[in-house]
Amino acid sequence: MRRILVTGRGGQLATGLEASLPAQGFEAVLVGQPDFEFDQPETVQAAFAAVRPDAVVNTAAWTAVDAAEDDEPAAFRANALGPALLGRLCGEAGIPLVQISTDYVYDGLGTAPYVETALPNPSSAYGRTKLAGEWAALAACPQTLVLRTAWVYSPVGRNFVRTMLAVGAQRPELRVVNDQHGNPTSAPDLADAIAGVLARVRETGWQASYRGVFHAAGSGHTHWHEFAEAIFAAAAPFGGPRPVVHPVGSHEYPTKAKRPANSRLDTGKLKATFGVELPAWQDGLAQVVKALHAG
Repeated sequence: MRRILVTGRGGQLATGLEASLPAQGFEAVLVGQPDFEFDQPETVQAAFAAVRPDAVVNTAAWTAVDAAEDDEPAAFRANALGPALLGRLCGEAGIPLVQISTDYVYDGLGTAPYVETALPNPSSAYGRTKLAGEWAALAACPQTLVLRTAWVYSPVGRNFVRTMLAVGAQRPELRVVNDQHGNPTSAPDLADAIAGVLARVRETGWQASYRGVFHAAGSGHTHWHEFAEAIFAAAAPFGGPRPVVHPVGSHEYPTKAKRPANSRLDTGKLKATFGVELPAWQDGLAQVVKALHAG
């Protein structure tokens, strides 16, 4: 296994994989819009044929959670029909597919970190379409490995860390919810984990235990208010903003799509199967903030 096709070029995770895969001895071939569009299946087939990959990592997705409530069919095409097509192509080629999924497949009503055998019950259009993508990929390709992750951020793209720093520089006080709990996940750390998983597959060959769903997220958990406070604390040595952050309940910050109150993910299966564990979320945050202020 050498050549890895990565979809979603320009996105947070694909950008991370552009560095993480070569560090493990892989060749990363990134594809994205407008040359690669799930709404235009012929572009997907053409890219696959041109690259002739040894494995595929699908990071391409509709990730606008609230917008998906207004256009679930479009989100379904990206998040379910796209993985179905990639799964078919990978299945026909006899190669692994790593499908990236989300904590939003859970309703958040549980009181403990979710394990992979917990029953999915998405409460948003985004969550429904991503769960459908998991099923489609698993049904189409015997060598499918689904990685559910959460609260992804990086030095690039739109994410909570960059938003907080931008808004915090403009306002002396902010209000952030403190009743939604999860695992902040650095995209560079997640990319390293994916590269580590693929390295294990390369080393051992495909094993039956590799098929299925795994949780891959930053170690440890927090809530959004505490995460915001940690962001500003990490940025302070670089001259970052230090607004006052007030905790509020979700009822005071309504959104179109319902967010899970508890989307903490148990990542023990990933470590047990592949020997891969993401760093503590605080460490990932420190590295991303440092990268944001480099130069």
